[in-house]
Amino acid sequence: MNYEKISFTNAHGYELSGRLELPADRLPHNYAIFAHCFTCSKNFVATRNISRALTTAGYGVLRFDFTGLGESDGDFADTNFSGNVEDLLAAIDFMSSSYEAPTLLIGHSLGGAAAIFASAKAKSIKALVTIGTPSDTKHVRGLFGDQIDAIRKNGEATVELSGRPFKIKEQFLDDINEQMLTDTLNKLRKPILIAHSPQDNTVGIQHAEKLYQSAIHPKSFISLDGADHLLMDTADSKYMGEVIAGWVSRYIELPAPTQLNSEHPVVASLDQKQMFTTQVKAGKHYFTADEPEDVGGKDFGPTPYELMSSGLATCTVMTMQMYARRKEWPLDNVECHVNYAKKHAADCEQCEDDASKIDTFERYIQINGDLDQKQLDKLMQIADKCPVHRTLHSQTQVITKLVQP
Repeated sequence: MNYEKISFTNAHGYELSGRLELPADRLPHNYAIFAHCFTCSKNFVATRNISRALTTAGYGVLRFDFTGLGESDGDFADTNFSGNVEDLLAAIDFMSSSYEAPTLLIGHSLGGAAAIFASAKAKSIKALVTIGTPSDTKHVRGLFGDQIDAIRKNGEATVELSGRPFKIKEQFLDDINEQMLTDTLNKLRKPILIAHSPQDNTVGIQHAEKLYQSAIHPKSFISLDGADHLLMDTADSKYMGEVIAGWVSRYIELPAPTQLNSEHPVVASLDQKQMFTTQVKAGKHYFTADEPEDVGGKDFGPTPYELMSSGLATCTVMTMQMYARRKEWPLDNVECHVNYAKKHAADCEQCEDDASKIDTFERYIQINGDLDQKQLDKLMQIADKCPVHRTLHSQTQVITKLVQP
């Protein structure tokens, strides 16, 4: 997994802090934004796990701190629910201008309610996911307990939420009382996945029922049986991320699988815009070759010389195991480690000349098994007889022909 630390400005001029997580082996095919739960942050464990499951499936995921939380500027006491919606819209605008317009919006708890309102205003969002989301934002008032009277009387009060003190102002109560969540959902006309745990003691399962009834098809519900509201069990949040990736694939555009057709056993294809990131088909197998980032690549796959070294290493262990099986020797495991470099020949007469350097593969072999010294010596001899080794030592030729596309 790769990531970038990013920041963007919301409608009130506050700088919001975010983390854009990216797939480790490819460019993202779509971008998603994650709206964290009330009083949580972008680094909350469930948020991280869900995001990383999505990056494994090829998505780029932005998770950020709402105003006044985590590393973002502003005072939480001065925020309200509408401000969270505005922050989400600012995040969508930032992604659209700096990367690519996001197509998926995910919200956890009250973040899910904000995601519903934001997705109604953002044309690029093609699908929406809510996790443990209340059907009425007035539900949050219940978290304030007997402090509501103090908030009304004094204009503000300190409330303990998730074990931490937060200052809540009267404007927050007024704002969440005005929201019409189910009406917005009924008019949304976008695919939605509603996930909720029957054992959620913070936001009861009846909220998911109301959301589902208000939503228009295509709509889906998944029961997170056994999970708590915050998805504190890593298995629950990872599962949620995998489910989202599978579900949303029906509703957003995904790139077609790489198709490299050739009458030859190996073909490589590289577009101009990809720099060094090359699609390869070897036999029936597809993979990516690349170069390191310090030379302009994306490091999405092995380099050409790493592939060559891999050929030597794999051929070496295959040949040694094949010989040992034929001899019925107890060769439990063999590993071959290969380094490649251009080095001066040991007997070079003009070592100051770079042209005197030769390609050098250093091969280190580890053998595990109940073998005597004679058997070990023989296996090392066999290593030098593997076909790729012999090819590298033989006179070779490359015949190149131009063919029409």
